[in-house]
Amino acid sequence: MDIYTVESIIEADYGCEDTGRMEPMALVKLSSEDGERNVEVSEAEISRQGLREGKIVILNPEGKLLKYVRVVAAVIKDNSRKEKRIFATARGYGEYKGWWEFPGGKIESGETPQEALVREIKEELTAEIKVYDLIQTIEYDYPEFHLSMDCFWADVVEGKLILKEAQAARWLTYNELKSVKWLPADEMLVEKIKHEWIR
Repeated sequence: MDIYTVESIIEADYGCEDTGRMEPMALVKLSSEDGERNVEVSEAEISRQGLREGKIVILNPEGKLLKYVRVVAAVIKDNSRKEKRIFATARGYGEYKGWWEFPGGKIESGETPQEALVREIKEELTAEIKVYDLIQTIEYDYPEFHLSMDCFWADVVEGKLILKEAQAARWLTYNELKSVKWLPADEMLVEKIKHEWIR
């Protein structure tokens, strides 16, 4: 997977009449540490993804240009009971409303992933957490963007988990991990957690 910055977007043709294309295209100039390249992308796709100069993008193995979104997620543990549990939330908005995920969010400029996770959990769930080891970085292509998600173990160290944005929340035991409908990227993390859990 190659990560690029959009340098410029130039109209490649004014329509489809003389080119035989099905839709108008644009030429997107990309740059990376390894150099530059130009990619033709439909104007509709540019609009759909909100691509503009300065955006970070990837070219997936199929040659599709996707917006690059980097986030963090916390697998918050509860070891206070005989059967340990982890915390999950149901998304309360958008196309995936009602699907389950591990709480977290985007990394802001100047933040480490761990700092971003502490901030996001405080904003979304009001509690203070301690962030531990990286479990895995999930790379997943959604239709409109590529998600890179750093996933960490975490514990609540102060306050209670109170929902401010999510639709619902549950503490899940090992046997309950498959009882909810996970977002596709989070489903990949569930498989990793299951292996770690039984070690």
